[in-house]
Amino acid sequence: MNETELLADRFEEHRGHLRAVAYRMLGSLAEAEDAVQETWLKLSRTDAGDIHNLGGWLTTVVGRVCLDLLRSRTVRREDPLDDTFVPDPVIRPLTRTDPEQEVLQADSVGLALLVVLETLEPAERLAFVLHDMFAVPFDDIASILERSPAATRQLASRARRRVQGATPSAEPDLGRQRQVVDAFLAASRAGDFEALLAVLHPDIVLRVDSGALVAGAAASKLVRGAKAVAEQALMFRQFAPLAQVALVNGEIGLLNAPDGQLQSVMGVTVVDGRITEMYILADPDRLAGLELPGALG
Repeated sequence: MNETELLADRFEEHRGHLRAVAYRMLGSLAEAEDAVQETWLKLSRTDAGDIHNLGGWLTTVVGRVCLDLLRSRTVRREDPLDDTFVPDPVIRPLTRTDPEQEVLQADSVGLALLVVLETLEPAERLAFVLHDMFAVPFDDIASILERSPAATRQLASRARRRVQGATPSAEPDLGRQRQVVDAFLAASRAGDFEALLAVLHPDIVLRVDSGALVAGAAASKLVRGAKAVAEQALMFRQFAPLAQVALVNGEIGLLNAPDGQLQSVMGVTVVDGRITEMYILADPDRLAGLELPGALG
């Protein structure tokens, strides 16, 4: 085995971690893969003998690559990010076969947090993700941002306040999440408006991201309040019998995939026995790029 192959093997040991960092930074699975690949290219052009801590070096590099992507995204975007945007969900069967690898899975971060991260400035997002999620020292993050460690610490603190203020303490138990989601699904299938109201928080927020080309009742929308969300559920009740329960970013969610063709993915946030947030991705172009596990096809 030559040096390039040895280096590639060492890189593969860190790929899952780098993908997790990039996904949190970008909220896009395709862009996260691109960032990881770009990190490998940078490593392959570097004298690895001068790298004393490969994991730390790779984390720093992928963070810098993601920062550049976020800044480029901000420059290209003429308007602020739409309130209906839903990050790429990661879908898993309810059963896990390799629990030791969960720490490296991208779906260990919930959609609620990813939505909030999208509202942060690129530098804030980098400081928060690298420090609070991956324990990267502020000195290392400061070198990426070309700011002082003190200024970098302030960025992370500001981002942390935004995150804590916008993400409620959700139900951590998958069994209790499942009970709530099952109740919502049963009420939707039965067309039971009152049962829907009982499982939805009065201030629930529904985000539907159908992309730019879908129009009419199925178009992207932001809906607030239990009554309005229940009405939406009844409007689309014909799809409820097709729904499958799955893990969506590590939490109980629903997907519609008739004949193995993914048509929508719904993630939810459950707090105190009620659904407080719903995130539905129904953009055909983005759904086509998602991986649907064989057990769910």
